[in-house]
Amino acid sequence: MNIKQHLYKHCQEFVNQKLETVQKTIQSNKEALSSETKSSAGDKHETGRAMLQLEMEKAGQQLKVVQQMQTQISKIDVNSKNSIGCLGSLITTNSNNYYLAISIGKVTVDSEDYFVISPNSPIGKLLLGKVKNQEIHFNGNQYIIDTIL
Repeated sequence: MNIKQHLYKHCQEFVNQKLETVQKTIQSNKEALSSETKSSAGDKHETGRAMLQLEMEKAGQQLKVVQQMQTQISKIDVNSKNSIGCLGSLITTNSNNYYLAISIGKVTVDSEDYFVISPNSPIGKLLLGKVKNQEIHFNGNQYIIDTIL
């Protein structure tokens, strides 16, 4: 398995784990909401239902984010060779390695660090459309692109 395939697989596992967590939260809230219906009436009851409704809305928002991540990674062709920075590119610079996919953060593979970032992140936007030997400036640092895969 090459490094792009490994990073892609890591993205898939990350999204699946997030999805599982959100689904468990939604299920737990549904069960709590139905048991709350069977409990006593009054202000305490209404407050409990309102809090559960807020939790359900929050979980719904988290589910949307996870679904957007799924959509984003489904657009990546892990076997494509890129010469220009785009979604699915592995970009090495004079100081860091970046994989343009979804926002995960630092991932270490075979003792090498890779920053798995979204193309919509500040540095991701700078890397889009760049080619080998171009430079970008980010947070007061200069980066020179060594390779794009």
